[in-house]
Amino acid sequence: LPPALPLLPQGFLYTEPVREQGNIYKPNNKMMADELSEKTVHDVHTKEIDLVNRDPKHLNDDVVKIDFEDVIAEPEGTHSFDGIWKASFTTFTVTKYWFYRLLSAIFGIPMALIWGIYFAILSFLHIWAVVPCIRSYLIEIQCISRVYSICIHTFCDPLFEAIGKVFSSIRATVRKEI
Repeated sequence: LPPALPLLPQGFLYTEPVREQGNIYKPNNKMMADELSEKTVHDVHTKEIDLVNRDPKHLNDDVVKIDFEDVIAEPEGTHSFDGIWKASFTTFTVTKYWFYRLLSAIFGIPMALIWGIYFAILSFLHIWAVVPCIRSYLIEIQCISRVYSICIHTFCDPLFEAIGKVFSSIRATVRKEI
């Protein structure tokens, strides 16, 4: 190394650039560290998923909770043999369970890919096209609404006030004649 470049204590030639605000995961300043200690920083891509409760928002409560008794029921007086009833119950339950697992194993990842792409496109369009267009429209319409309001107050308010004064002197009475 040239003698003009002294080594830093860690053995590096240059110090690591430090932002005033610090890294969001390793804050530099005390105030930001205190703020982050109050809020937990979560990365949505590495968050833990709940393998027990897989529908925490109850999206499929009305559709998927179908048991044997919801599909097949024997009224009083019309009962099959107990062994047939038990075998039917077991066949229905096991078939539904394993066929769902088979379908999700075959189509789960491709469907997740398709839905991920779809919602990514939907989010992109909403963030970069829809909301800016709506905001732009609202800004433009605000200018037009001010001009419209001035025109209404200038031309229509005196007219309506005059018509109101004309009709305010009219008195109507209702009589019932027999």
